[in-house]
Amino acid sequence: MEYIEQILKQYFGHDTFLPGQRKIIQQVLSGRDVFVLMSTGAGKSLIYQISSLVMPGMTVVISPLIALMQDQVDRLQACGIAPTFISSSLSSSEQASTERDTLQGKIKLLYVAPERLLTNNFLSLLDEVHNRVGLSLLAIDEAHCVSEWGHDFRPEYRQLGRLRSRYPEVPMLALTATATERVRDDILTQLRLQEPYVHLASFNRPNLYYEVRQKHQGSYRELLKLLRDRRDEPVIVYCQSRRSVDDMSEALKRDGIRALPYHAGLTNEQRTENQVRFIRDDISVLVATIAFGMGIAKPDIRAVIHYDMPKSLEGYYQESGRAGRDGQEAQCILFFQYGDRAKFEYMLAQKIDEQEQRIARQQLQQVVAYSESTVCRRRLLLAYFGEDFQDANCGSCDNCLNPTAVMEDRTPDAQKFLFCIYKTQQRFGMRHIVDILRGANTQKIRDLGHTNLTTYGLGKDHSVDEWVRLGRALIQQGLLSETNDGYPILKLNRLSVEILRKQRSVEIPSAPMRKEQAIGTKSSHEPALEPEEIGLFQHLRNLRKQFADDQGVPPYVIFPDSALQAMAKHRPQIKAQFAKIPGVGSRKLEAYFTPFTESIRMYCELHNLIMGIEPIYEESVEIKEGISSSQKNAGPLTRQLTLDLYRQGRSIEEIAKERNLKASTIISHLAELIEAGETIDVEHLIQPGHYEIIVDTLQREGDEVLKPIKDILGDEYSYDEIKLVRSLLRRTYER
Repeated sequence: MEYIEQILKQYFGHDTFLPGQRKIIQQVLSGRDVFVLMSTGAGKSLIYQISSLVMPGMTVVISPLIALMQDQVDRLQACGIAPTFISSSLSSSEQASTERDTLQGKIKLLYVAPERLLTNNFLSLLDEVHNRVGLSLLAIDEAHCVSEWGHDFRPEYRQLGRLRSRYPEVPMLALTATATERVRDDILTQLRLQEPYVHLASFNRPNLYYEVRQKHQGSYRELLKLLRDRRDEPVIVYCQSRRSVDDMSEALKRDGIRALPYHAGLTNEQRTENQVRFIRDDISVLVATIAFGMGIAKPDIRAVIHYDMPKSLEGYYQESGRAGRDGQEAQCILFFQYGDRAKFEYMLAQKIDEQEQRIARQQLQQVVAYSESTVCRRRLLLAYFGEDFQDANCGSCDNCLNPTAVMEDRTPDAQKFLFCIYKTQQRFGMRHIVDILRGANTQKIRDLGHTNLTTYGLGKDHSVDEWVRLGRALIQQGLLSETNDGYPILKLNRLSVEILRKQRSVEIPSAPMRKEQAIGTKSSHEPALEPEEIGLFQHLRNLRKQFADDQGVPPYVIFPDSALQAMAKHRPQIKAQFAKIPGVGSRKLEAYFTPFTESIRMYCELHNLIMGIEPIYEESVEIKEGISSSQKNAGPLTRQLTLDLYRQGRSIEEIAKERNLKASTIISHLAELIEAGETIDVEHLIQPGHYEIIVDTLQREGDEVLKPIKDILGDEYSYDEIKLVRSLLRRTYER
């Protein structure tokens, strides 16, 4: 099995498998049926891609959308692998050529949509391939489409079980990122998997930060700030209707954001063009309805923002999960207001099927409960899929990072609210009760004679949002009930009566502040780089975009962001160093070593940055590349020269001037030397009283990224001080 590790490095540029991948590949190669549930970004596609390279014959991958097939083909071709696909986008001559190649054994990996696969002509082609070349594996991607209980059911997928009887000896591999227990059971049954190996990974996406913001008149300004802070990073903004998508995209464009719309009201050509421009980084923001979904495989989306409420938690998990597929940190932000629920309920009322209405309302109530909850967002999402999140604090959602500590006594207001429900005979929902308390002059209130109630206008001193917040808090604490069948109606319960009788008080969390900050420190959108390295990262992104445009592929096909970040941090100059960058296989080493290392060198010379930084590679590797000893030791020597001058009593500014480097670079040399074990007196470089405060902040917040620490400490503290204290602290830990 060592061969699969060689393939992993040679073609995909990775040294190790992600959790679960190797075990699953072993099961596939043994000829066993396999079912895989892995979260987005956990590496499902790599399983059948590597398996196809090892197994004899041809692997068929069944995928629901042409865009998904084209994306994977582009990525594999960039890695030196030659897969293909058959779809309606091919001309008759292209399709005929592809079919000839499959029959001649030239194709190892073939992508096809279920609609085409199940035609008699294609099944006859597969029969012939099976007889001549051999079918090694049938891989069914997005397998949740098989189930009627799934969020994206496709009838054609349900017929794929026919493949089991047609090719009983060919192993089947079913993969999905989203499936409840009911959906999983349905997949196994419908596909007729035989004693399958089942791999169920966690639904948890640790790199995603979850936040719910109260929607109000200033929310658009909040959204605009979020997008501007992102500095042209890819973001999806979901809106409820086509009109809201068009309005939002136009507003963002007027405010200088490169945005385009995507919804079913556009022509196929418009949707395709806008999606391609987003995938290729020609624009930074796509404003979309949920019509924009499964066809997107862009791994570097840094935020998914729901400006309107999603229809279900499963849909929200799927839509928000389009962020951070590359494993890098990303935001998932939901703007919530109770009025969005009223819009959905109006649409639900148009449904004829009562059972369909009931299920949709239950799903909507789950979204409301998630949005209003004060407990860990991650725990609620995972619980929906039957997974128990054990940690008390996930450290990456708004409720865990900013827990509500202040409770306020709202007993008098709660009594008014509950008494109004009692006076209206427990027949109405939240909004009507609030309208009565606020003294609203609606037709419904007038027709029902509710202007004559003693509670009418009793709550004019509070806003609609404030009354709704109180009502939702009562429900969450079990002090008030709400029906789940049909329209949500408020009902008094035993605890409600105790409040009305003044036998129980009511405390609720104080109103959350309107948050201007994007996220907590753990999920900072800055790359995991030092401030001086971020410019190089952006420089390399621009270079990547040029190559992508020339080749007509998305930028992430050239290199993922993680590879560019590693280049910015280590600044490789020799092939042995460049080959160590994650995502650099033999094909990309050959294609991109020269242009990327030359670009790195030019940038570093212009900005006085050191090249060829840690990690240090084995001497034998460097000698193999023909590097002289003086070049080989350039990194350690330049730091040693800084140390010699420093120990002669030179100041940081004097050393920087003599060496024609930035003062911050000299500080970096000293910090690296301290961590390497050198004893250096830097006490005078840290202002009195700053050391202890910096140490406390680093220990509390973590020391991987400096910018969040600087933001917390403020302008009185410099990056140089923080960097030096961090090095001293790390050396203390190593001892």
